[in-house]
Amino acid sequence: MSDQRRHHDDRSQGMTRRRALHTAALAAGGALLGGAAVLGDADSAVAEARPYIYTRSQWRARSARRPAQVLNRRPDRIVVHHTATPNSTNYSTSHAASLSRAIQRHHMDRNGWDDIGQQLTISRGGYIMEGRNSVISALGQGRHVVGAHTANHNAHTIGIENEGTYTSTTPPGVLMNSLIELCAYLCAVYRLDPRRAIVGHRDYNATNCPGDRLYAMLPMLRTNVAQRMSTLGLPLVIRADELLEAPEELLPTFPEVPTNERGDLFYHGPALGSGEAA
Repeated sequence: MSDQRRHHDDRSQGMTRRRALHTAALAAGGALLGGAAVLGDADSAVAEARPYIYTRSQWRARSARRPAQVLNRRPDRIVVHHTATPNSTNYSTSHAASLSRAIQRHHMDRNGWDDIGQQLTISRGGYIMEGRNSVISALGQGRHVVGAHTANHNAHTIGIENEGTYTSTTPPGVLMNSLIELCAYLCAVYRLDPRRAIVGHRDYNATNCPGDRLYAMLPMLRTNVAQRMSTLGLPLVIRADELLEAPEELLPTFPEVPTNERGDLFYHGPALGSGEAA
């Protein structure tokens, strides 16, 4: 595998956080709606901002049991996870590939899923890996591959797993830099406002994921992603319909964080809800 790659709050409770996100979107809308129709070279800017994403063939993924479900619509949330694995000091591409294979093996052989659950993975060395099959091609079309990472919300969210366990330590800077780049690209592709779209797994499900320390960094992540999009000239577009509150069933519910969550390797909270396919 080539080493080439482009380099790249305290936790509020339910309605308080929801109102804050909605207010941020409204504030942004006043400045953005006027320019929403004038995108200019937006598409080329998005293409140029795409971080290097290692394909499934590059990390030697197994074939999925069946093709992923691809929806002809975009997700509305980017869910940040941690992998609940050791905080490795091996920052190589070979380790990043090995991690993806290990996660896929666990998801398929232990959980009985069709494929690896998440859409994208970032190693502690900052390498971004394609996850579930068809993700890269779907990104190029602005479509959504349904994953298995956030119970009852997989049809409208895209999941990024970040290697490590971040209950008491923060991710390496190189990982965070890649997370900023990737989130900026995803927000541009799907026309999402990072101040509203980027959430943690625990915002939807009762879990510690993505860990207290990484979760506390999400406000900064949202700000950094918005700044990167502005710097690169990426479209930050909010349509009038997006300023309205999303359907209740799609909103974060901010459940209580469990105090005795399972500590199994690779387990970081509920990934599938009733009726969701793996």
